[in-house]
Amino acid sequence: ANVLLCGESGTGKELVARFLHEASPRRDGPFVTITCANIPGELLESELFGHEKGAFTGATERRTGRFEQADGGTVLIDGVSELSPGLQGKLLRVVQERSFERLAGTRTVSVDVRLLASTQVDLQQRVAAGAFRQDLYYRLNVIRLEIPPLRDRLEDLPVLAEHLLRELAEQK
Repeated sequence: ANVLLCGESGTGKELVARFLHEASPRRDGPFVTITCANIPGELLESELFGHEKGAFTGATERRTGRFEQADGGTVLIDGVSELSPGLQGKLLRVVQERSFERLAGTRTVSVDVRLLASTQVDLQQRVAAGAFRQDLYYRLNVIRLEIPPLRDRLEDLPVLAEHLLRELAEQK
């Protein structure tokens, strides 16, 4: 099932996503993350779906997108609320059909992926404001996990501190 991870920035949504992948039957497949906020809107479509040679200036060869890279595994769309309306429609097709076309492509590419999405904004409010597609929201929100901020889970601090200290010790 698709999972929507919700919570403030820095709450560990990507760690939860990695755990979900590693605890799933897809653990031997790739875990691919795409952070929407870090990629300019005009390049995001190519990052997600790939492109064909000549699709735009500088596209000198075919490039596979993150969905193809995640085939057989899991894809995390971090910051899904940042997607433009046009990309929301294309993502909806992938969610429903598990297929898409590369940018400037004519061949339909099918993938077998588990879809996880994360957001730090209230997508229900975005839907109500007309800024996020309702149909996409319902398809992403099959299982919703609210990740509380660390200030609300102080009992996690000793475990987190121990883990970080162990990692630092291994680096030296």
